[in-house]
Amino acid sequence: MPLGPTRREALLAGGAASLVLTVPALATPEEMAGAVRHFTGGAEVKPGRVKLDLPPLVENGNAAPLTVAVESPMIEADHVRRIAVFNEKNPQPNVITAHLGPRSGRATLATRIRLANSQRITAVAEMNDGSFWSGTADVIVTLAACIEGS
Repeated sequence: MPLGPTRREALLAGGAASLVLTVPALATPEEMAGAVRHFTGGAEVKPGRVKLDLPPLVENGNAAPLTVAVESPMIEADHVRRIAVFNEKNPQPNVITAHLGPRSGRATLATRIRLANSQRITAVAEMNDGSFWSGTADVIVTLAACIEGS
């Protein structure tokens, strides 16, 4: 009669434990909302003025194209200070923050992002008057990224 687990039981238990440890935790919608609150300092975020362009269906989550455009004349009296992009299911809820000013010419940000899963993406713009505006896009990802732990 063996005193502990058999070799097979130990190997199976070790394999299951390593499988659990290799899958990174994903952010939640609540964590994304907390990241937005941190960005805005708790100020109200109004919908509008921000257009988030992201394909509704992304075949490969490793490099999804994303463009954010904010309605602003980008003059000293009315311009965008910052644009931030947030997601609800990647390992980190913050994607990018760009700092702008009236000399930027246009309040536009274009990049590629990794997407761990189908989710909602939110862009928030801070205006020079202290107001915050947002836009959202839902995306379906068929081949997820950010899962390998890299």
